[in-house]
Amino acid sequence: MKKLLLIIVLVVSGLNVYSQQFEHFVTRNGAALMDGEDTLRFISWNIPNLNYVEDELTFENTNPYGLPNEYEMRDAFETVKEMGGQVIRIYTIPVFNKNFPKDAPTFVEGPGQFNEEAFKVNDMMLALANEYKIRIIFSFLNNWQWMGGRPNYAEFRGKTSDEFWTDKQLIEDFKKTIEFTINRTNTITGVKYKDDKSILCWETGNELGSPYSWTKKIAAYIKKLDSNHLLMDGYYAIDGRPVLAESVADKNIDIISSHHYERNPLNMMSNIDMNLDIVKDQKPYMIGEFGFESSSGLECVMNKIIADESICGALSWSIRYHHRNGGFYWHSEPLGLGVYKAYHWPGFASGEKYDERSFLWMYREKAFEIQGKKTPPVSIPKVPKLFPIEDLHEIKWQGVAGAEGYNIQRKESNSDEWSVVGYNISDAEDQVWSGFHDKTAKIGKSYFYRISAQNSSGASEYSESVGPVEVKRQVVVDNMKNYGVMFDMHNVRPTTGEDRTFKEIDSRIEGDYGAEIVYHIPGSFASFSIYSFEFNDHWHFLEFHGSVDGKTWGKLNVDLSVYHNDEKNYNYASPKKYSLNNHSEDINYLKIRFLNKLQLARVELFYK
Repeated sequence: MKKLLLIIVLVVSGLNVYSQQFEHFVTRNGAALMDGEDTLRFISWNIPNLNYVEDELTFENTNPYGLPNEYEMRDAFETVKEMGGQVIRIYTIPVFNKNFPKDAPTFVEGPGQFNEEAFKVNDMMLALANEYKIRIIFSFLNNWQWMGGRPNYAEFRGKTSDEFWTDKQLIEDFKKTIEFTINRTNTITGVKYKDDKSILCWETGNELGSPYSWTKKIAAYIKKLDSNHLLMDGYYAIDGRPVLAESVADKNIDIISSHHYERNPLNMMSNIDMNLDIVKDQKPYMIGEFGFESSSGLECVMNKIIADESICGALSWSIRYHHRNGGFYWHSEPLGLGVYKAYHWPGFASGEKYDERSFLWMYREKAFEIQGKKTPPVSIPKVPKLFPIEDLHEIKWQGVAGAEGYNIQRKESNSDEWSVVGYNISDAEDQVWSGFHDKTAKIGKSYFYRISAQNSSGASEYSESVGPVEVKRQVVVDNMKNYGVMFDMHNVRPTTGEDRTFKEIDSRIEGDYGAEIVYHIPGSFASFSIYSFEFNDHWHFLEFHGSVDGKTWGKLNVDLSVYHNDEKNYNYASPKKYSLNNHSEDINYLKIRFLNKLQLARVELFYK
């Protein structure tokens, strides 16, 4: 009986953690959003992958789509909370897209057909939103093919995207998604979505090219189902395209928004003023997306937003959270001039090209300033989780929000003395191969490892130790940052840009036919793995030769693995892995010869 009571208490306690509700639904009063008697103003974030991953880009993975887990979603909420954010806008409810890989999950699988496991992710999102006291702007529909949206609802019925706005069948199909979502009971909190105060508002959709007749019909339907929440118009008011005056006058639409990616901050502010002239303080107006401008330019825009109380808030595009298996999720932005990627808090050297660290810390100050609060010190990071270690070039950990770097300690198995082998190590240095390489570990030795996270406010406690790790081999790793690891090279060049094509890897070496790279192996050769990007799935475009003295060469027969991606929305190159294992002859030098134009991403040379 006591055991049963204990189980009941634990279950109820767990529900209470997730069921801590906001006191009020967000309401509106003229141009202001209200949280009870308090005005709600915010500078916060879009997190397009909060409920759906589109960047699962590990080298061997062939499906970039997936569902986030609780750790990843918590990392997102903790990041926004630490940055002073009060609101997160999600991108959409994903829809089946035939251009995705066959094993890609989605939310809407067909007209009125919903993936329960995917919607449980939304359940967790809202449970965490209540726990962290962060409101959600919940968008129903995407205008574009990314993650699936309007084109895909039409495709279900063999109709065109433009028919989505007028076809009765397509409108009814979309209404089924709205009804399913609004009336859904959260499997974690037991609260219906329409009764969940963590939802700031529903949004008709993202950048919708909809005629007002459609908007009017859908807005009325949403309000019929849910009288508790506000509704924001998701019309495609971007840059100089104005918001709809009809939506301002519509009694069922509560919030007006616009998106801004102008190349000139003065133009951005001018277009915001244009929209304010249309809204005329009749309803709350927010900047739903903005970015891809200099830090100084965006600071001017935010100063305007803070000073003008006719603007209730602004949401930057965009930020990504930690990956469950180490490092971060990465995403190049199509409108980002080939420079901007999704941000990672608290900013890292890898984002220097787009001034990541300076911008994020300035943005944090503005997030507190719009609330009338003094910017507090950042919190000391939590303790990271160190994963089991198989190879010393892949010491990985689960990162923690707000960590600027990580300190890694090692001790020999027969010793109690810990020493630092890695100081202030970034988990945002490499896009695919995040982690730490202990180059000083000796073959034949056995070690234990532990890790601590640090930032400007201090350092966490050290993690539980991992080990013993027996060092059976070491490795030469070249991540193509420069020519430093190469022994010799001919007609190759560092390259970057178009990173999405290359799984977001921003440091690569390119060569044409006849180009060569030579590596020296500082021990007894064991095996190698060479990672390349090519635009042909079937041919070997690399040739490998081994040598003892660097003068006499013999051709090596290697295995080739191709990790082709069926995704058709991006122009992905073919990731190829060339491997050599169980080679019996000595090799002190490895020559890589290019048989066609291609790009190398990584070289691993194992030795004993």
